[in-house]
Amino acid sequence: MRELFHEIGSTLRQNKLRTALTGLAVSWGIFLLITLLGAGNGLMNSFRGNMDQYVSQSVTVEGWRTSKPYAGYKENRQIQLDKRDLDYTKGAHWEGIVGNVIISTASTSVKLMLEGRKTDGWLVGQMPEHQEQDKVQMAAGRFLNDEDLRQQRKVMVVSMAHAKILSPGKPEALVGRWINAGSIAYRVVGIYHTDEQSFRRSCPIPYSTYKSIYDHSDKVESITFTVNGLETLQEHENFEKEYTSTIRRMHDIAPDDKRGIWVMNGYTENLQMNQAAGMLSTALWILGMLTLISGIVGVSNIMLITVKERTHEFGIRKAIGAKPRNILSLIIAESVVITALFGYVGMLLGMLACELLDKTVAQRGVNVGFETIHMMVNPSVDVDVALKATLLLVMAGTLAGMVPAWKAARVKPIEALRAE
Repeated sequence: MRELFHEIGSTLRQNKLRTALTGLAVSWGIFLLITLLGAGNGLMNSFRGNMDQYVSQSVTVEGWRTSKPYAGYKENRQIQLDKRDLDYTKGAHWEGIVGNVIISTASTSVKLMLEGRKTDGWLVGQMPEHQEQDKVQMAAGRFLNDEDLRQQRKVMVVSMAHAKILSPGKPEALVGRWINAGSIAYRVVGIYHTDEQSFRRSCPIPYSTYKSIYDHSDKVESITFTVNGLETLQEHENFEKEYTSTIRRMHDIAPDDKRGIWVMNGYTENLQMNQAAGMLSTALWILGMLTLISGIVGVSNIMLITVKERTHEFGIRKAIGAKPRNILSLIIAESVVITALFGYVGMLLGMLACELLDKTVAQRGVNVGFETIHMMVNPSVDVDVALKATLLLVMAGTLAGMVPAWKAARVKPIEALRAE
């Protein structure tokens, strides 16, 4: 074995340029594969992280304006959800499928005032579960709780933009203070982060409080609920179609009117996102494998050239007693050494490139108010994936050397000795 590797090393040193070009093709292939996979993982990590901030695992339904006349009604009619829709959602028909259900009210414009300072706000009646549903990130204090709801407390959660106006210099100090919302005083229990560019900043108050003061009707602005037992995209689409068709009938909306009811299904959005992630990963693997194949083809071509150049040598070896398997093992071993050595170098360079992406591109982001969105998050490849890709490259390099090795092993000594 030692003599075999010594001979392979001698052959590679005698053909430095050829070896370098072959090694470059192999290293470049594995380098691109690792880098592409790392960049793809970074993009998907960023996408998933950003979506987690805005897309929840729930379904939200709201009334919208119709786009078609139907049942004697004109188009552009505003649809308002009510208790009938809530009862249907919670009803026996969807038992076991529809889980936790929460509702919210419409909004009421008010002037927020404290010690001569004023700002506009929109009171909206909400439930404690809205914090998770709407991905509310608290800057100070707390969100609404069940006790606020039961006791119909006059408490409020304001945005950081409101707090900076009403309590300049120290907005967090607004928590615990009473402010006037129109003619009614509310105690601020929390401050939530908000995009400073947003022109509409709501002020959540307990749902029960809002209904007792501002709206005594059975109208509901939105219905949000979780879904159980549905796994596939098709199942969710079928559920959504059946659910909305009933709501449309209850409000005399044309069956083919897509605007009468607005639905935001976080489940389908997440499923579609996962499908897109899978497609992106597959595309990156295909691109990387095509690059690897080009390197493997280069190894095979170099081995064929090597066999042709060393035909005379192989004839002498066989004439003095070398067996076909000795020639076969020599060529295959040379192919394996080239792919393994340069494949490992390409793998290391690819891992370093991922680290470089993490230190540069991944650190850059776009500020959207209360947070910064990064283009990439942890652009890396698991070590086991990198090793498997390199092992695949070595195996492919072995196969690439089989054809020229088999050709060299079958050459007849007399024909080989005649070769130039």
